[in-house]
Amino acid sequence: MTGWPLVADPALAAEFRACPLGHHSPALQKLLRVFRTLPVPGKHAALRVDHRRAWKIVALNGVKGQPLTEVSPEIYTDWNEVEWAVFKLRWQQVFGTPVPGEIG
Repeated sequence: MTGWPLVADPALAAEFRACPLGHHSPALQKLLRVFRTLPVPGKHAALRVDHRRAWKIVALNGVKGQPLTEVSPEIYTDWNEVEWAVFKLRWQQVFGTPVPGEIG
């Protein structure tokens, strides 16, 4: 991302928390692009666990046919909450620090 410094800006996390789906500012779009293009091994993702609205968070391993790694046993039934949980894990992976606690 030439010309754009990658900064752990809490305002971007707050923007995502307020509206995980939908329109995002250009700065948040750039950050999400970084998150979405992380190397596959170790990348966190939401995995649908049944035919209803239920997801778990897994870590991808990058090896076709190999089982995914379950990050926690928690089941999410709200898409916005699972998106936020994945965002926080990717934030930690990219910046090496958790999302500031006051954001959620």
